[in-house]
Amino acid sequence: MTENRITPSRRTVLTAAPLAAVVLGAAACGNDSGGSDNASTAADSSPSDSAANSSSDVLTTTSAVPVGSGVVVDDVVVTQASAGDFAAFSTKCPHQGCAVAPKEGKLDCPCHGSEFDLDGSLVHGPATKGLTPVDVQVRGTDIVRA
Repeated sequence: MTENRITPSRRTVLTAAPLAAVVLGAAACGNDSGGSDNASTAADSSPSDSAANSSSDVLTTTSAVPVGSGVVVDDVVVTQASAGDFAAFSTKCPHQGCAVAPKEGKLDCPCHGSEFDLDGSLVHGPATKGLTPVDVQVRGTDIVRA
């Protein structure tokens, strides 16, 4: 008996390979499993245990967010453009939804190259608008959802 096998064409394989790389790259950025200079270091710093257990609204601590960079917490990126100036944004790039991450003083979309300032504004596309803000407040040393 002859076994019927479906073999992808060379064109299918060459077309699918970059897409697989983009999907895997976006997944890595979205969960902070290394790769980004500042994000992995800051993400490894956890909020103070007592504060994190007292409120589910705590995103991170002020000391975990490097000045001139940011840290990704779940689907939020918390930034500190200058000392004490904290802001937060959705990690979802407005272009096609890939997860942005801190990179060299900006927020970078690894999928298509959009770049954003630490205040969430668009530096260059293909995105056509800035990141969606997330309301946060500083309470003591904690950064919490407002």
